[in-house]
Amino acid sequence: MQLSEELLESIAFFFNKEWFHIGETVISFSTIVGFILIFVFVNWLAKVAEKVIYSLATKRANTSVSTSSIYALSRISRYIILFIGTIVGLNFIGFDLSSLAILGGALGVGIGFGLQNIFNNLVSGIIILLEETLKVGDFVDLESGVMGRVSEINMRYTRITTNDQVDIIVPNSEFINGRVINWTLGDLHRRMHIPFGVAYGTDKELVKQCALTAAKSVSYTIEDKQKETDVWLTNFGDNSLDFELVVWVGAEGVRAPSKVHAKFLWAIETELGKAGIEIPFPQRDLHVKSGALNVNLIK
Repeated sequence: MQLSEELLESIAFFFNKEWFHIGETVISFSTIVGFILIFVFVNWLAKVAEKVIYSLATKRANTSVSTSSIYALSRISRYIILFIGTIVGLNFIGFDLSSLAILGGALGVGIGFGLQNIFNNLVSGIIILLEETLKVGDFVDLESGVMGRVSEINMRYTRITTNDQVDIIVPNSEFINGRVINWTLGDLHRRMHIPFGVAYGTDKELVKQCALTAAKSVSYTIEDKQKETDVWLTNFGDNSLDFELVVWVGAEGVRAPSKVHAKFLWAIETELGKAGIEIPFPQRDLHVKSGALNVNLIK
C-alpha cells in the first residue's frame, strides 16, 4: 500500500514538476500534455464543423450562392473555430493569456528574419478564399509552368492536380504575386487554335473543307451562332501554306488542352490524307554554280 502511494506521488511529482516559465505561466509536463490533447480535440472539432457547415449550406443554398462561396465560408469557419478553441484551451489549462504578448513579439522577430514566406502564404490563402478568384475545380495555368485542376485550397498552399494525376503543392503567394490564367473562372468555353500546314499549290477551299470536317468529327467541338468554327490562312511559310483551325471547346476540353490539341491534329491529318493533300516537310535545294557545289543539308 505504501509502495503504491509512493509510486503515485512520484508520478504526480513528475507530471507537475516545473520545467520553465513563459511570463507568469508555469510550464510542466502536465500542461504540455493537456495542451496537446486540447489542440487535437479542437482540430477534430474544427474539421467536423467545416464538413457540417458545408453540408448544411449546400443543401439550403439558393441559386445566388455559389459553391466557391460555401467552400470559403466552411474553410474560414474551420480556422476561426481552431483559433478560438486553442485560446480557450490555453486559458483552461491555466496559461496566462497576457503572456501571448511575449510570444507575439517573438513571432514578429521570427517573421522579420525567416518566416516571411510562411506568413505571406497564410495571408494569401485568406485573400484567395475571400476574393473567390480561385476555387476548387478550376483549371489554371501558372507563370511557373504548372497547369492543372485546383483540388484543394488551404491556408498555406493550394494543391494542383495535373491531367497525369500528379499532385503539385503550390504556395498561395504564387497565386497573388504571379501571373495566373484561370481557364474556368467565367465562361467555361474556350477558343483553341490548331496550326497545321499543307504543300504550296493546294486548293485552299479544299483544305478548309477538310479541316471543318475534321472539327465536326471531334466530340469536344462546340458550335453555334456565337461560336463558329473557322479556318484561317495565317502565313506563307518556307515550305508550306500555314493554316489554323479555330474551334470552340467546352469545359471538358478546356481541362485537357494537350489531349484536345492532339485529337484535332489526328482528325485533320486523317481528312487531309483522304483528300490526297500533302503535308510538307522542311527541305533545302542543292545548287551547282561555277563548278562549285554548295550544299544545304536537309533539315
